Amino acid sequence: MRKLAVFLMVLIVLLVVVDRVAVTGVQRDLANRIAASADLDGPPTVTIEGIPFLTQAVSGHYPEVRFDLGTLRYGGVPVKDLQGVAYDVTAPLADVIQNRADIRAGRLTVRGTLTRATIDGYAPKGVKITGNGQRLVASGELMVGVNKVKFNAEMRVQLVDGGILLQAEKIEGVPDQLARFVSYTIPFKGKLPFDVKVTGVRSVADGLEFSAEASDVPLRG
Repeated sequence: MRKLAVFLMVLIVLLVVVDRVAVTGVQRDLANRIAASADLDGPPTVTIEGIPFLTQAVSGHYPEVRFDLGTLRYGGVPVKDLQGVAYDVTAPLADVIQNRADIRAGRLTVRGTLTRATIDGYAPKGVKITGNGQRLVASGELMVGVNKVKFNAEMRVQLVDGGILLQAEKIEGVPDQLARFVSYTIPFKGKLPFDVKVTGVRSVADGLEFSAEASDVPLRG
């Protein structure tokens, strides 16, 4: 009985070691594929969720693969902490070993942050953007007749074609109708990785966090 117990313990340890070695290899392969698909200079950090890994490898199906792309620029706009999740990744083990191209994610999401400094950098001349993590606030001066008048306004944030629109509302210090002059767009002229489409944006402590997603995404070798 003792010999059987020792044998089972050794077998379990070997399986754990093989499992961790295998997951490291597949994570490296997926990191290279993600780097190629997103036109990155180097591979990102990739984590395959779920234990044990070998059952996923044998089935060729990975429910959730997380990756961190770091800080990148798209269309001249710096995006901080760009992170993503690939769901329902189909990656037969033979395709991974032989570096075949037919590996896909059923759905892929990314999120990243436009810092307060980036948001402020796109603001009209004379307008300063601050915030408290819940709402962005604009302050500055507007011409009212021949006079410059100071104002403060909360900024409404919404998605528009080609970027993120910031529009003043609840303006103080000047007539309400002048709020339309405190408006600007942060553009996304270049393609985001994996051709994802921006689906939402919200104010966070660091600035604005956007989310984007795409379906049936190829991860080329």
